[in-house]
This record gives sequence, structure tokens and C-alpha cells, in this order.
Amino acid sequence: MTAYRARLTEFDIRRLIKATDADERAAAAHKLCRSMDRAPLTGEDREAAQKILRVMATDTAEMVRRAMAVTLKASDLIPHDVARRLAADVDSVALPIIGFSPVFSDDDLIEIVRAGSAVRQVAVAARPSVSRDVASALASDGCEDAVRTLASNDNADLSESAMGVTVDRFGNSPEVVAALAYRQVLPLSVTERLVALASEAVREHLVTRHAVAPETAIRLARYARERATVDLVDEAASSADLPAFVAQLNGRKVLSASLMLRALARGQMTLFEHGLAELAQTPHHRAWLMVHDAGPLGLKAIYDRAGLPPRLFHAVRAGVDTWRALQAEGIDTSGDEFRQKMLERFLTQRPNAPREDLAYLMERLDHVPVPASARSAA
Repeated sequence: MTAYRARLTEFDIRRLIKATDADERAAAAHKLCRSMDRAPLTGEDREAAQKILRVMATDTAEMVRRAMAVTLKASDLIPHDVARRLAADVDSVALPIIGFSPVFSDDDLIEIVRAGSAVRQVAVAARPSVSRDVASALASDGCEDAVRTLASNDNADLSESAMGVTVDRFGNSPEVVAALAYRQVLPLSVTERLVALASEAVREHLVTRHAVAPETAIRLARYARERATVDLVDEAASSADLPAFVAQLNGRKVLSASLMLRALARGQMTLFEHGLAELAQTPHHRAWLMVHDAGPLGLKAIYDRAGLPPRLFHAVRAGVDTWRALQAEGIDTSGDEFRQKMLERFLTQRPNAPREDLAYLMERLDHVPVPASARSAA
């Protein structure tokens, strides 16, 4: 150390030891710790500095101990025994050290996790680097907030088995599921489990980023919320009061662009019209005119007013055009055969629709309806 820095340190040591006011000792501790951390210390200097830190760690004033913990939280100058002592201190002292100190071993951190304090588990989970063993301990013993923090930390080495434990424990937590889903790397086994649990937006991310086959996503989501939304297309066909049914869907926040496109592609034009009317806050007869009798710009105008995403408009346009073409051929638009033909014709146009919607429509295409003649014969 330079002579100036040595004198500064000596002055602050005397101030730290002799001052009776806790605020003054805390200020001295902060200044002294910062000076020691920045100085190029020899081996002898380092030993002397660590002796001073041991004195600070026993100071009766919490603010002195906190000043040391905050200033040296990421420093390797703190001796291991002092770091452990501070980690057992009150939260204001312990959390900075637990969250950053490089002197802890994996065993130290696992011990902290298993002690059960939620805020300390979160501090471990948020560290700049979390080893595989520590991550596994958090996955199995951490509270929900700690596990969510761990899953959000891409510098945490989460093994496939630890991710599986996380899903086992907190698969019903949307926050934990989303945090896992947005990790940079996910094993396929974990991705497929998350697809069945995630919200629509998170599921779309999983399908597109992690290369899950859309067909797999649909199959795994059969009993999930998205599947319930998919089945609403069928429910609408038998609804006695379609406007009320559509208003209810909108109130439940499930009258989505995806649902509208799927309904249209399956020939449920009335559901599509009422959906547009509901979202655009306009009477059904006006929505009908915009879709069918207002020239090429009518559909675009009502679509935009409904607040639907521009990226899906061309697929919707293809659906409306397909419906009109089939109607012009004189086909009864109310039967199962029409809906099947509508779906086939729509898919042959290769519409620019999301993979998940196309996968759903392909799946529905496999459900060949029983011809009316066969039903009557039965």
C-alpha cells in the first residue's frame, strides 16, 4: 500500500475502535473496507486486513456489520469463518453476503438453503452463479419464490432432474412455469411437460423457441386451458344464445384471435361474425355487412376495429374467401360435411397462420364426420 493509503487505514482503524457512536463506526468500517478491497495487498497486509474484519464482524452495532457486508459482499478478502458468521447474522447483514460472496462452498450454500429461511433461499437462488448441486438443493427444498428466482437465473446450472423436481413441486404455479419456459436451454422432456401446464403465450414461446412439434403441443395440451378454449368452437355451434355466449367468452378473456381463426377455418362463420361484433363493440348486423357486403376493405376495417393482430389478417381473409366460394357452389353451410370441406379447402391454401393453430386444424381434419345419410340410416 502507498504511505497515504497506509496512514488512511491506520486513522480509520483508530476511529473504528475508539468511536462510541455507531454511525461513526459504520462510516469508518465502510471507508476502511473499501480501502482494503481496492489496495494491492501483500500476504502480510492481507492477514492484517482479515484480523480487522474479524473485529468488525463482532461489533455490537448492526450498521457496522452491515457496512462491512455490503462493501465486501463480492470480495474474496473476507475470511471463510467471517463469511459464515455474517451469513448467520440478521437479514440486513446476511443477505448481501449470501447473495454474492465467492468464499462460500457449495456445502455452505446448501446448508443455508436447508435451514429454511425463504429470503435467504431467494438470495442463494439469485447469486451470479449457482452450481448444479446448489440448484438441485433449491429445487427440492426451496420455497416457491426461491425456485422461481432459480428458474429465472440463466447462470444457475439446473439439471434435467432438478427441472423435473421443480415441475413436480410447482407445476401449478404460472410464475414458476413461465420462469422455466423462458430459460435459454430446456431438455425436451421438460419442455413437453411445460407445454401441458403453460398459458397460451408461454406455450407459443415453447413451441417456437424449443422446437416442440405443434402436434405434440396439441396432444399434451388436451386437458390444459388451451384445450378448453379449443373446445369452445364446438360449444358455440350448439349455443342457443350465441351473442350472450360470445360476450361471456370475451368477459373470460378467451375470445382470442386464435379462437376466431379456428372457428372461421371450421366453417363457424356466425361465431366469427359475432366475435368480431363483440370485440369491435358494434351491432352484429353491421359486422355482417363489413364481412360480407362492404367491398374488399370492409373486412379489414372491422378486423382492425376489433383489435386483432395484423399478422393473422391474411389467414382470416383466406378463410372468409373460402367460405364465400363454397357458399357460391350451393353447399349447405350448416352441416358437418360443409365444415369438413371448409377445413380441407382452407388448409390447402397454406394460410400464414401460427403453427399451433395449424396443428389444431390438422388434428380436427382427422376427425372425419359421419355422413348425414349414414346417421339417418342408423
